[in-house]
Amino acid sequence: MAFGWIDEQAELRRRAGLVRTLRPRPADSPLLDLASNDYLGLARHPEVIEGAARAARTWGGGATGSRLVTGTTALHTELERELADFCGFEAALVFSSGYAANLAAVTALAPHGSLIVSDAGNHASLIDGCRLARGTTQVVAHADPDAVGKALGTHDGPAVAVSDTVFSVDGDAAPLAALAGACREHGAGLVVDDAHGLGVLGDGGRGAPHAAGLAGADDVVVTVTLSKSLGGQGGAVLGPARVIDHLVNAARTFIFDTGLAPAAAGAALAALRLLRREPQRAARARAVAGDLHARLTAAGLEAVRPDAAVVSVRAPSPEQAVRWAADCRAAGLAVGCFRPPSVPDGISRLRLTARADLSEAQIERAVLVIDGARP
Repeated sequence: MAFGWIDEQAELRRRAGLVRTLRPRPADSPLLDLASNDYLGLARHPEVIEGAARAARTWGGGATGSRLVTGTTALHTELERELADFCGFEAALVFSSGYAANLAAVTALAPHGSLIVSDAGNHASLIDGCRLARGTTQVVAHADPDAVGKALGTHDGPAVAVSDTVFSVDGDAAPLAALAGACREHGAGLVVDDAHGLGVLGDGGRGAPHAAGLAGADDVVVTVTLSKSLGGQGGAVLGPARVIDHLVNAARTFIFDTGLAPAAAGAALAALRLLRREPQRAARARAVAGDLHARLTAAGLEAVRPDAAVVSVRAPSPEQAVRWAADCRAAGLAVGCFRPPSVPDGISRLRLTARADLSEAQIERAVLVIDGARP
């Protein structure tokens, strides 16, 4: 029978407590949201909504084609220019998603004969980029610059190290300065995904590379998403102009994908301008994360100290993590639930988002619910 193996896989997932389901949310959900990646609370900000609506009224519902055909508007180039300037890089290129941006950066910068050194904790999009690239990939220990340097030392040709700046599971930050040093010692490039750093880390939310003094470096390429701190959708690659020109000509997820919808570009641009005016949002997101961590650990829960806005709380098992998250939801609190294979170490977790717009009362309520629902 065609696809008969799917039933066997479904049963294995059920037994392991790893079944995933879609749960549509209403527009006016009563839940306190600690599950989304809306770190700065901008997804529903009036200026961001108006930016999306104005772009849709001006340019229409879709980009109408790939970026190289009809999918590039004046709005796209405006967003790219302002994003590069804000983060401190020479140029930027906008993609339809952060996932597409990561695939582009890794595959286009790791040709045949090259070496990719990839952190063991990297996001799935970076891992998939490594799998699709024509270079050879070597996975090294998590957040270990010495391991990166050792791996690079075994290769004579072109090489690149690939890492998240802030890892999405536990919210820990990569040692970017040390990674850059290891790469420079061996003449390698550094590609980092700042999806969870942009808007949270660095001066006024300019990102983890900016905070590490790597912004604008000619050997550093940064990918970002527009769907987290900027409250919209899409992704971008930032770096030297010659690298961006290379991606325009060589990155398949740029050449063959329909351009980002104008409404999404308009929303991201409005959010970026708002963040410029209100840089305190970044510091507030970090403060909320620290407060959540302190209160959770004081309650006796095993929470990982956050380096940005992700707060991770360990769960005893996949099944108990699912039940814990469900009990939180029943009590009015939405939290993330990370289980294998989404977690590289196999440990299930509740994943909390520390949003800049959370009040002290909401933080207290969230901790009480999580503690009260613990398995």
